[in-house]
Amino acid sequence: MSRTKSEHVVTLVNRYRISSLLHYAGYVARAKQIQDRRAKKREDNGSDRVVATNRRARHDYEIMDTLECGLVLSGSEVKSLREGTAQIAESYARVENDELWIYQMHIPSWRFAVGFGSHDPDRKRKLLVHRKEITKWEHEANTQSLTIVPLKLYFKDGRAKVEIALAKGRKQQDRRQALAKRDAERDMARAVRHTEKFG
Repeated sequence: MSRTKSEHVVTLVNRYRISSLLHYAGYVARAKQIQDRRAKKREDNGSDRVVATNRRARHDYEIMDTLECGLVLSGSEVKSLREGTAQIAESYARVENDELWIYQMHIPSWRFAVGFGSHDPDRKRKLLVHRKEITKWEHEANTQSLTIVPLKLYFKDGRAKVEIALAKGRKQQDRRQALAKRDAERDMARAVRHTEKFG
């Protein structure tokens, strides 16, 4: 009798082990499905996506040089950027104490960040740039009376980046000439396409 009881106990233990292993395998398969789905979604969205652009900058300024910079952000700011809500139209950058700072870049508060976890939407933010670039740009901006403006704010490999430009302000007449030149180039391209299409 005792042998059958012990055999019965061993059988129950083996069944439990097998069912728990099958259960675990099911969890692993489900986790793989979720990871695959997330990876596919990331590929569809693209990790390099533009959050905000400053279209006025190319109209109001003549771009001399561009540079990609990192940003020092808090967690709620990154979450808000991932939602695609930011404004850089009125922002500008300036060198202070051998560091590059961006001003008036508006990143609204993240809706789930309350109290201590929230941030000031219009605070100045530090840009991450090599020291050589900072001194070079500071020298050029001071000697040639140029300004530093952001062109676009985007994610690259999951990190927030901003493209800044060393720019010279255009006068009203220069803007009109630039618009006329762009319109003429657009008309020529349209005419070329039309002749290629219809002969």
